Amino acid sequence: MALSTAFTELFPVRHPIALAPMGGSAGGALTAAVSRAGGLGLLGSADGEPEWLAREVAVVRSSTDQPWGIGLLTWAIDRAAVDRALACEPHAIMFSFGDPTPFLDPVRRSSATLILQVTDLEEARRAIDLGADVIVAQGTEAGGHGSARGRSTLPFVPLVADLAGPIPVLAAGGIADGRGVAAALVLGAAGALIGTRFQATAESLADPATVKAILDGRGADTVRSTLLDVVRGSRWPSAYTARTLGHPHLDRWRGREPEAATDPQARLAYADDLAKGAIPPQPVWAGEAVDLITDVPSAADLVAAMARQAEEALTRFA
Repeated sequence: MALSTAFTELFPVRHPIALAPMGGSAGGALTAAVSRAGGLGLLGSADGEPEWLAREVAVVRSSTDQPWGIGLLTWAIDRAAVDRALACEPHAIMFSFGDPTPFLDPVRRSSATLILQVTDLEEARRAIDLGADVIVAQGTEAGGHGSARGRSTLPFVPLVADLAGPIPVLAAGGIADGRGVAAALVLGAAGALIGTRFQATAESLADPATVKAILDGRGADTVRSTLLDVVRGSRWPSAYTARTLGHPHLDRWRGREPEAATDPQARLAYADDLAKGAIPPQPVWAGEAVDLITDVPSAADLVAAMARQAEEALTRFA
């Protein structure tokens, strides 16, 4: 059974699987590998830093002729970053976390497909009104940042799919294998956007220590908080909490997050531990499905396995 959906037909790609544009992990090699395997690779460009973008886009272009895209953090970019991304001629531009309105005109004038990620129903309605070509509905199980007022994937995706009508919706959050992809389709989505699982692949830019932590991690160990952004001095808006594996500074300030936000010693202690190597360079962003990640395959093998498992699951219950 071929898993043909509105998403696979739009680009077109063979499988209803997309790579989440994770900053620090989704570089050119991983993006290209997912696209070559029949999914949609999305480059994790974050703030659109010029040198990084140029280097990783060159890798993508030299490695695949299949559809691919670039993901940007809406709150962290300016118009110049969008123009740089579009100059790379991606098949898609994805905006996440913030109001994308100021950046839509250049995308509409280009040939790029507009993907908007949403984390609550208010954002979903806005994405529809703004004319998104694809909507990513991210549930709170997702690793990394998401809405502090969001809903879990299971109830959230059908609500967004019903609102979106003919607009393809990708489910995100808590999906790490083909069974999750199949579940997304049953919920009314046209595919799945997958992050944490792709961090543990041969082509990922994730630090080996991060990959090992993901392999050893458990969903029950993950915590959603703004604390690590506060003590790192990150500019992430407080409206977005982040799901990570456990961390010494989460333990240190548990129940006292407001105090950490105003105590200068919190940042100093974090910086000191970082300098001593007592904590990892970055928090380990990981979703609740981290328990399902037990190996480090190539991205091509992973996409093929997820597609096969999704087909088998849907056939078994048809």
